[in-house]
Amino acid sequence: MNTDEKILQLVFILSGVILFVFIAYIIYAVIRQQRLVSIWQQARIAAEIKTLENERKRIAGDLHDELGPLLSAVKMQINHLEPTDEKETVVLEKSSVQIDGIIKRFREISYDLLPNTLVRKGFNKALKEYIEKMKLLHPLVIEFKTVDFTLDASNDVNLFRMVQEIIQNTIKHSRADTLSVNITIKNSKVILETSDNGIGFKYNEKVILSQGVGLLSLQSRAQLLGGELKVETKPGHGTTYKVEIPL
Repeated sequence: MNTDEKILQLVFILSGVILFVFIAYIIYAVIRQQRLVSIWQQARIAAEIKTLENERKRIAGDLHDELGPLLSAVKMQINHLEPTDEKETVVLEKSSVQIDGIIKRFREISYDLLPNTLVRKGFNKALKEYIEKMKLLHPLVIEFKTVDFTLDASNDVNLFRMVQEIIQNTIKHSRADTLSVNITIKNSKVILETSDNGIGFKYNEKVILSQGVGLLSLQSRAQLLGGELKVETKPGHGTTYKVEIPL
């Protein structure tokens, strides 16, 4: 091999090395950009959910601590009025019943926004209370099993919201008769599994067409908890949700 051939071969080798380094850099830059975008999206979602939960907490507090007592005071004043005829008696009794209904509805809204039990007694007792309430309001049979575990307050709220969203989705859309909700601990992870015997749906189609707002919320909360949401469903075969959350 003469000198010119050696130089030409060296040029080819150097060109190949430079091209390889350039392609590798492009791939690295793309991956890095995707990671940055993913981190930014998660931070944005976390901020939105935190803002939402803070607003829910504020509104629940206003309903429970301000409007509730105010309405109770109004009812007390009405009950102390002395009607002068039968017509006034009927009006006062009707007003008292209506205020009772408003107070009850305020309590329900306050509970939906932020169950007091979740703050005072923790996740398990709050979820058991919520499920018992749903059993009274809807024909869906909910089977609930759990174990003792501890998460911080914000993670408690996010996990509770996930189960709440799954139950509401099942009631509204699945046409299911039964729903099982199981929480276990395995390999230092909290594992939430739910399964219903409903009609199922096309999961990818729901997400792609942005029709599954609840599904996107579940995915976002699972990511905030450092976990992953898995959904198994298809038309006619019910729906199974599984979330694994590191302790």
